[in-house]
Formats: sequence, C-alpha cells, structure tokens
Amino acid sequence: MKKNIAIIMGGYSSEYEISLKSGNVVYNALNTLDNYHVFRIHIFENKWVFVSDTEKEFPIDKNDFSVIVDDEKITFDCVFNAIHGSPGEDGIMQAYLELLNIPHTSSGMYQAALTFNKRDCLSVLRPYGIKTAESYYINLGDVIDEDAIIKKVGLPCFVKANRAGSSFGISKVYKKEEFKKALEVAYKEDDEIIIESYLDGVEVSVGVISYQGEIIVLPITEIVSENDFFDYQAKYLGQSQEITPARISESDAEKVRALAKRVYEILKMTGFSRSEYIFKDGEPHLLEVNTVPGLTKASILPQQAAAAGISLEQLFQNAIEEALK
Repeated sequence: MKKNIAIIMGGYSSEYEISLKSGNVVYNALNTLDNYHVFRIHIFENKWVFVSDTEKEFPIDKNDFSVIVDDEKITFDCVFNAIHGSPGEDGIMQAYLELLNIPHTSSGMYQAALTFNKRDCLSVLRPYGIKTAESYYINLGDVIDEDAIIKKVGLPCFVKANRAGSSFGISKVYKKEEFKKALEVAYKEDDEIIIESYLDGVEVSVGVISYQGEIIVLPITEIVSENDFFDYQAKYLGQSQEITPARISESDAEKVRALAKRVYEILKMTGFSRSEYIFKDGEPHLLEVNTVPGLTKASILPQQAAAAGISLEQLFQNAIEEALK
C-alpha cells in the first residue's frame, strides 16, 4: 500500500525561495517511485496549503496536519522536511510533528533548535575538544564596544546573525568603522549576533547522514569562493567552486571525517547534516552545523551523495525509510 508523504517547503525566513527549490527537487525525485503518494505542502506565516500539480491550493488543518481534497481527508505517514531556516530548521516543525506523532526526516526538535543557534551549538561542543573560532556575543540593545570586540577576535572578523542560515545577515569586517553597518545587516535577520575571528585556511563542507541504518560520512567538498567569503551569491548564484572530493591530504580528510561524525554522534543527530570547517594550523575548526541542507542538484549534499554513488531518489527514499523505522 502506498504511503502518503508530505514534502514541507517554504518557511518564514529569507531562505524560503531556496527551500521551495529544494522541496520541488525532492517532489520530482520521489514522484518517480512507485511506493509513495507525494504532496507538496507550502508552509508560510500566512498560510499552510497543499499545492496540487495544477497549482490549486488546499488549506492544511493544523489540528492534525491533514488536508481535505475532493471531500476526502488525507493524512500523512511521514513528512519530508525541506524547510531551510524557521520553522523547519529551528525545532518548531519538529516539535509540532512530534506532538502529533508524525514521523519526519529531519533531526529531533532539540537537535534542530540547538544547531540552528550557532552560539549555543558551539558552546555545547567546545568542552568535547571541538576547535572553533574565537567569538564574541552581542544582543540587540547591548552597548557596542568595538575595542573589546577587536581585542577578543581581531581583524578581519565575521559578524553573523546567530540564528539564520544560507549566509544571510553575515559581513566580513576589516576596520573598526565597518562594525555599525555589519551589525545593521545582521540585526535584519536576528536579534542575537555572533562575531567570530577570521580563520585563514581551506574551507570544507562535510555531509553526514543516517543511511541504511548506519551513520556514514559522505565525500568531502572543498569550498573556493570567488567572493570575499562563502556568502549567499557564492552559495546559490554560482560564484564559487565546490570541489568534491576536496583537494586535501588523506590525513586531513581523515581528521575532518572523524570530527564531523563525532559531532553528529555527540549531538545525537538523525537524518541529514552538513557541517562546515576551516583548517587552521593543520586542524579543522567547526563553523556551523546545518540540519536541513540545500537539496537541489547543485547543492552540496546531493553532490556529495552522487560522488558516493547515491542517487537523489536513493538519498530521499532512504531518509523516509529511516524516519519510518
């Protein structure tokens, strides 16, 4: 009997356009398989709707996450989460679905909330010996002491929105006078900010997934941005090289593979993860962990899966089957 699979996409953040692209790639891939009925569910602040192939919209009943189509009530056996940012990557949808006892493909509520909060995630991992950049925290309304910031993290440095993805709300600051504008950019995305020291080294992205009952590390991708750093344009508009496998030594590759798997296990994650590292003095330093990475064919995790011999259909079907266990 075919299972009903809801693919949730969209979201409440600046990342909604990328999420819609990811969700449609998942939809098209799963639609080729015989064992699922797949449904595109758009989640926006002003509406939750099932979108048919003819682009007709049917409202979702939030009481039980169901939809009525042609007088028939449809419920879902599993939810495939393709929402980047809030509410799909910060634990809100996970908590909602877990309350309704509906399996979903992403990490648990706590893991999603923790990893989406860069400051909290790094604070949890540092006691385990995970190396990170030097950091300085600011909340909206705090007095800004540029000299104290520079003393702690140095220049250049990165000013980032604490709870935002896809390089939104991030600036590279070279001079004290640039902090004001950088903070304004970050505050557009979040009222919490993390300022980090600049790490000059090779940047890599490492996918770790639960696949056929095992935690596996996918081939490593080297990030070479044409811009000053791996910003939104570099990530999504082709202004970067993403080289898989990364051009690093086998010893460095083994270091970062082991570290990425350890982070996944320490945090007790499930589903997809993609973590970013920069090598400094021969050691990988963790930048962040993503639990709902981009899923278009051009996105890093699908590229890594392809390099491991895993097709999009296999990648997405496995995520559903793992969730249904």
